[in-house]
Amino acid sequence: MTSPPTKPPTTRQQGAARTRNALIDAGFRLAASGGLVGLSVNRIVEDAAVSKGSFFHHFGDRASYLVALHRDFHDRILTEALAIIDGSAPGARRLAIASRAYLDSCLTNRAVRALLLEARAEPAINDAVRQRNSDTADLIEPDFTAMGWPHPRRAAQLWIGMTAEAALLEFDAGHKLTDLRASLARYIDADPALLGN
Repeated sequence: MTSPPTKPPTTRQQGAARTRNALIDAGFRLAASGGLVGLSVNRIVEDAAVSKGSFFHHFGDRASYLVALHRDFHDRILTEALAIIDGSAPGARRLAIASRAYLDSCLTNRAVRALLLEARAEPAINDAVRQRNSDTADLIEPDFTAMGWPHPRRAAQLWIGMTAEAALLEFDAGHKLTDLRASLARYIDADPALLGN
């Protein structure tokens, strides 16, 4: 049985998607100048050149907007990482390369990363972080299975925590910490160069 063909989005749906994307992009731009304190609804809609009603139509409230920023930031990193490892066999090499993409993106997008760190006081952001970590563990568990770890799910969860901590340490330093990345690579017996040394 075949599925019915999907209909192309209507002009209205395309416009709504453009508006939502403009609001998200405005948040990314504003993160560079004002952090969470400077990220008011008024500044967002002014930067995006849309009405305040459009903001509330798409996000409902500021907390929902912050969750959307978090998701979009991490979705972009995930898309990049998946493209880089496409076709790679599960294991240490694939995991190291994907982790490098994450660490490099966090350094490249420092303002957004700072904003999302500030936003962790929001309960909805904490829920989004937990869900993202669970989803990421699903993606990297096969890497730990391939490496022969006895508890691959738990190993994946620990790796996520270590990689996130590495990103925070690099964020605080303001640059790549090659010794830190080499130490991270050692946990999975990967070539440190794969993590960007």
